[in-house]
Amino acid sequence: MRTDQRLTRAYEGARVEVFDASSRYVFMSDCHRGSGGLSDEFSRNENCYLHALEHYFREGYTLVEVGDGDELWEHPDFKSIKDAHEAAFRAMRRFFDADRFILIWGNHNNYLRKPKFVAENLATHYHDHSGITHDLFAGIQAHEALVLKERDTGQEVLVVHGHQGDFVNDQAWFLGMASLRFFWGHLHAFGAHNPTSPAENVLKRHRIERSFTEWIAKHKRALICGHTHRFKYPTGDDLPYFNTGCCVYPTTLTALELANDAIRLVGWRVEPDSDGVLRVERHVLRGPDSVARFDIR
Repeated sequence: MRTDQRLTRAYEGARVEVFDASSRYVFMSDCHRGSGGLSDEFSRNENCYLHALEHYFREGYTLVEVGDGDELWEHPDFKSIKDAHEAAFRAMRRFFDADRFILIWGNHNNYLRKPKFVAENLATHYHDHSGITHDLFAGIQAHEALVLKERDTGQEVLVVHGHQGDFVNDQAWFLGMASLRFFWGHLHAFGAHNPTSPAENVLKRHRIERSFTEWIAKHKRALICGHTHRFKYPTGDDLPYFNTGCCVYPTTLTALELANDAIRLVGWRVEPDSDGVLRVERHVLRGPDSVARFDIR
């Protein structure tokens, strides 16, 4: 793998955002929004997602989608995804209209690296029932990476999807896409999973995570990513490698929050209250810790 080179290149071309104690960001990745069929794992957590986005919008957060928001490898017709998840796109558009939405592409939606594809598929959405074309994300830019830079200290945090250097999902992505679209995607609906995915291959996931920590140690910057579908939060003397987890766990979606110069990992899930009423609840899984604690320069 060429993780060091690929991550460094992403860092050098990243969008830069300055943050301070007043800033609020939420990082969510790997929604894998599909076309609403049996293989669309996002559907079971969509209500949690909508409730979480309502909370983050109301609390003034900027939404950072850290790659693989849409499952374009398995479902190449973007309109079918927008049709299936209109409510999710409306929720995201509120952030976009408020200038609080940052879109990062991953391997499963790497078509977004092309501005023409973004303009053709994300600017508008045609509603079949009303016959009206609605604005969506007109003029949006998708990024490979984001660098958050602390206003006073200059501490930097790199945010990428995390597929950089994962050969089948990066350099040989077309082969990975073809195997999913024409083979594994058909089995996915029946519970089979693609063994080339780090989300399903433990050994591969560990290799990727080891490459991440090697990059962090060498370049002295914290790293936030997704891709592996396994949430991570550094404890003790661990290097500052954070993973958002994903939005397609069987019963939960996870997210990283950065607010008031502190970072925490949270989970959202549906739970019954004492009266048996189902409610979406937020739980802090790790943290909060000061962002400065993870400055290893």
